[in-house]
Amino acid sequence: MKLKEFLHYTYIFPVLSVIYYFTGLMGTGTISDIVAGILLTGSVLSAVHHAEVVAHKVGEPYGTIILALCITIIEVALIVSLMVAGGEQAITLARDTVFAAVMIILNGIIGICVLVGGVKYFEQYFARTSATTYLVSIVSILVITLVLPNFTSSVNGPYYNNAQLIFVSIACLVIYGVFLMVQTVRHRSYFVPADGNAEEYFIPNKTQAIISFVFLVICLVIVVLLAKSLSKTIEDMVQSMGAPKSLVGVIIAGVVLLPEGLAAIRAARNNQIQSSLNLALGSALASIGLSIPAISAVSIMYDIPLVLGLDKKDIILLTLSVFIVMLSLSRGKTNVLYGTVLLVNLAAYIFTVIVP
Repeated sequence: MKLKEFLHYTYIFPVLSVIYYFTGLMGTGTISDIVAGILLTGSVLSAVHHAEVVAHKVGEPYGTIILALCITIIEVALIVSLMVAGGEQAITLARDTVFAAVMIILNGIIGICVLVGGVKYFEQYFARTSATTYLVSIVSILVITLVLPNFTSSVNGPYYNNAQLIFVSIACLVIYGVFLMVQTVRHRSYFVPADGNAEEYFIPNKTQAIISFVFLVICLVIVVLLAKSLSKTIEDMVQSMGAPKSLVGVIIAGVVLLPEGLAAIRAARNNQIQSSLNLALGSALASIGLSIPAISAVSIMYDIPLVLGLDKKDIILLTLSVFIVMLSLSRGKTNVLYGTVLLVNLAAYIFTVIVP
């Protein structure tokens, strides 16, 4: 690669963000928070660019898997660090953040992708088998992790005891592991976009792909570090609004999911709805299928009480979201109505978080 290529904003923003974060200027005032927000936005856009470079090099479905796993690893690191720092005050943080991520992905990212694609192309087509494979895995893990704790009797309340946490963690890993095997080996064709829906792209060489992968990881790490540093500002803002603290989890989840969301939306605009769904549903599955085992391990090791069960309102909203997504993806084609309904579901979720 030529030196002038590194002067592109996708390389400059991550480097400036890392320098700014480690200079200790974060949290010194309103101006520093504004600068951090600008660098955060630039790093998110940079992450989208580098993720697409990597995806074009390795092809589907491996490109979307790489981005989903990167996002999930960073999300888990953020949740775990906040849990350990917050102690017992963070007993609902993991549940709120994971639940927010799932709701934002199922309703927000998929909704925008379907709506954008529907406006531009009227209808977009994808493999129904891929959506079914994703949703079977997602629904099973969602019920086991976020609904079932309310109905067990070994511990009072929406908790699992240690033995139950271990079992649920193993179940999540088994489902996700078998899904990856299905996606990459046995039924890889389910997840590969049809030739008719794909546009021609410049295929990067090996050096460009490696550099982009390195910068992708840097971007994702610095996005989470900046988001974590801004979390106190976000909490103060939420408190000043008089909104519940659970809104903090929604905002943090939204920031962490920005790179993936923008990449999925861009794919939908390029008439690659299959890639959009791979990104969104793959991220939802990885988010809950890998986060819960990691969070459970931290809870057991540090003896931190962990609330997993959702309340009745959230269970209703989750059920509605899953049901609408299943109906929307059952025919193998999309239109603007599906996207609109999903975005209304997201608005209802966020509104009831603010006004419970």
